[in-house]
Amino acid sequence: MARKNKEKDMHFTDHLSELRNRLIVTAIFFIACFIASYVYVKDIYRFFESHIDFQLAIIGIADVFWVYFTIAGVVALAATLPVLALQIWLFIKPGLTPREKRASLSYIPAIFLLFIAGLVAGYIMFIHLILPFLLSLNDGTFIEMFTVDRYFNFLFRITLPFAIIFEIPIISMFLTSVGILSPSFMRRTRKYAYFILVVVATMVTPPDFFLPIIVSIPFFLLYEVSVYLSAMVYRKKERKHKEFMEG
Repeated sequence: MARKNKEKDMHFTDHLSELRNRLIVTAIFFIACFIASYVYVKDIYRFFESHIDFQLAIIGIADVFWVYFTIAGVVALAATLPVLALQIWLFIKPGLTPREKRASLSYIPAIFLLFIAGLVAGYIMFIHLILPFLLSLNDGTFIEMFTVDRYFNFLFRITLPFAIIFEIPIISMFLTSVGILSPSFMRRTRKYAYFILVVVATMVTPPDFFLPIIVSIPFFLLYEVSVYLSAMVYRKKERKHKEFMEG
């Protein structure tokens, strides 16, 4: 009995050691991407600045450093995401069947592409919808001065939730493939999911009646796409299970 417990503790320790090593690999890659992003951070900043027709100001000594640090961090996070997903896949790989290994491996590039698509969609929504609306509120009564730290803080507050919401389709497919989620459950809880998405849309948009509704529309479409993809994975899984039982 004592020998079995000792072996179990050794296996648990081995798993923790492997998880630590994979997190270290991910952290090293993130730091490397962060350094590379910081080297070119002025070019990245000029890209964002080129889409606005007003000058950003600084009122604090450390504002420039904070903005550059944040921009480099977001770029490094996006670049590190596929590496993090790969390390997680390698960690859980021994417990997967050959079919599950092939299916789950294909999710890794999709996670990265959807994250980038969410950032792009959020940025387009910010530049062409939210920012013009906020600027239109001033009819010349006030002197406008936009600080660089508050501008980018607001920008990332909008774009990052978009990037996370865009991961819903791939998350639903993965959870369905491992039996945690089902399309019927997603359909039953649709109204609650819609409510949560509306709350998120309200949090990332200015206090207005129409903007949260407009932003919620792509969120709703993403959820419906997630339900459809989950149903596809579920039907394929059921068909393979039926073939296995009959064979």
